[in-house]
Amino acid sequence: MKLLAYLALSMVLLFMDHRGGWLAQVRSHADAATQPLWWLAGLPGRLGTRMQDDAATRSRLIDENRELRNELLIANARLTRLQTAVADNAQLRALLGAAESRGLDVQLASVLNIDLDPTRQRLVLDAGSGAGVQQGQAVIDAGGLMGQIIETTPMHSVVLLLTDPDHAVPVMVGRNGVRLVAYGSGRSDQLELLNIPANTDVKEGDVLVTSGLGGRFPPGFPVGTITDLRSDDSRTFLIGQIRPAAQLDRGRDVLLLKPGARLPVPTEPAADDDSATPTTDPAAPPASDPPQELAP
Repeated sequence: MKLLAYLALSMVLLFMDHRGGWLAQVRSHADAATQPLWWLAGLPGRLGTRMQDDAATRSRLIDENRELRNELLIANARLTRLQTAVADNAQLRALLGAAESRGLDVQLASVLNIDLDPTRQRLVLDAGSGAGVQQGQAVIDAGGLMGQIIETTPMHSVVLLLTDPDHAVPVMVGRNGVRLVAYGSGRSDQLELLNIPANTDVKEGDVLVTSGLGGRFPPGFPVGTITDLRSDDSRTFLIGQIRPAAQLDRGRDVLLLKPGARLPVPTEPAADDDSATPTTDPAAPPASDPPQELAP
């Protein structure tokens, strides 16, 4: 009976709503009242979906970041190789340009190993006696004299640098021709001048070149520039420091000067006939006893 009563009431309400539409506002208010319940009911699902999307996005961003970082490392490595290639190319152009401009008969060799210990300033080259390298050959770069070959094997050779403590080279001041001897100091950026008479016409900034005495090095190759002069403890002699003209601590290639090469020694032009007559400097060492290289 209750079921029939409820069915009858429902039919009456449906008929009245269909004819008058007075329950539409009631349904609208009811829907508005139940919206928070629907939002709360769907909240866990939305949160789960959003967390999945965020996790996927984060994973994708991590992968993209890893790929971009790897690409950046590869690009930096390629850029470094290109910069190295550019530097090597510039050095080779400088070496070959110096050889061509001076008309030198040279041989190009690459540096395999270096030994810049304070007691051993030496290089190992990839050219040996099989390539025509001989002991005593002068080694140069675009800046000037680097040293000499002291040992050869069929495949390799050893260069004794100017800065080796066991090395000495006869030099002369390009400005006035004063003869001196430059000694290795054990530092790749410095040579030394020892026991210079105090009244010798030598000053800071003078450019030193090989004098050719002793026959080991051809004359006229730049050796370095005097950067400092000071008196020794006895104040009778001067001690000088030289900045090498060659880049002894850098570069991957050098030039081996073949025997027989000669360069004119740069000197100051004569001001008049009297000045053209060579004079003997009492402070300079006698010509009959020229300075020699120290044996390696």
